[in-house]
Amino acid sequence: MSTCMYCHREAVIYRPYSGEKLCKKCFTESLEKKVRRTISRYKMLQPDSRVAIAVSGGKDSMALLYILNKIEQKYPESELVVITVDEGILGYREDALRIIKKATKKLGVEWRKSSFKELFSYTLDELVSIAQEKFGEKRLKACTYCGVLRRKAINMLARQVGADVVATAHNLDDETQTILMNILRGDIVRFLRNRPRKKLTIEGLVPRVKPFKEIPEEEIALYVHFNQIDHHQTPCPYHQEAYREDVRNFLNRLERDHPGTKYSILRIYTKILEKIPEEEAYLKTCIRCGEPSSEEICKTCQLLGELLGESS
Repeated sequence: MSTCMYCHREAVIYRPYSGEKLCKKCFTESLEKKVRRTISRYKMLQPDSRVAIAVSGGKDSMALLYILNKIEQKYPESELVVITVDEGILGYREDALRIIKKATKKLGVEWRKSSFKELFSYTLDELVSIAQEKFGEKRLKACTYCGVLRRKAINMLARQVGADVVATAHNLDDETQTILMNILRGDIVRFLRNRPRKKLTIEGLVPRVKPFKEIPEEEIALYVHFNQIDHHQTPCPYHQEAYREDVRNFLNRLERDHPGTKYSILRIYTKILEKIPEEEAYLKTCIRCGEPSSEEICKTCQLLGELLGESS
């Protein structure tokens, strides 16, 4: 029987990239310590931050809620508030909302939710139906509409609750997949999106942080399992991002054959960004909705305008 290299209990996980064999207790402590170290290294949070945690009810965001709640106990001047966006997918989001409500009540954390319907007048189901009728097979994927609208909705919700920062549950796998996808697509703008900034020159945009950016997805799943954290397990009916899935499988094969590959990708990416001189982050205000935007008309208003026939 394999034993934990720290306490000699029965080992339940082996980390090929570090050579560690860990029991449940030491694994849990190790992952939580790694999250704290990530927050500190990237200066993500301050001792008195009001942190909005974007929680969908899935394993990653539920794990983030529980871990940040543990960390927050040591900082009495800090505050947590959970924010959730209901996209309006019939028969999908209800169970997740129940799980989030139960968890926030148990932890004593404030919870604020909104929906596409409330913020944009349409559910995702309605937008997809309109797109199908108007554009047929040439329509954009549901994930495109959802991603753009969710980003805007989360920022609006975070601002409404007075958050200093938004914490999202993007993990190491998410980060490395995005990096590689941007390289393969030749998308230099998105590749450099996280470059150093001196300051934002427009109000209204709540900064985002990713405390899980150095945590493998597999380890988050194990953390949730070992700590019996209830989470939403039903896959989204619209999920069909084939390109990302190909990149995911490619990276997983590389990681299996060459442990530590994902960490190497993230670290070289971070080093590249650190070499770029800091610059001012100039943002405009969307002429339609008044929200922060890098363009005259924000991406959300562009998509809804094309879909609903609204003029500028």
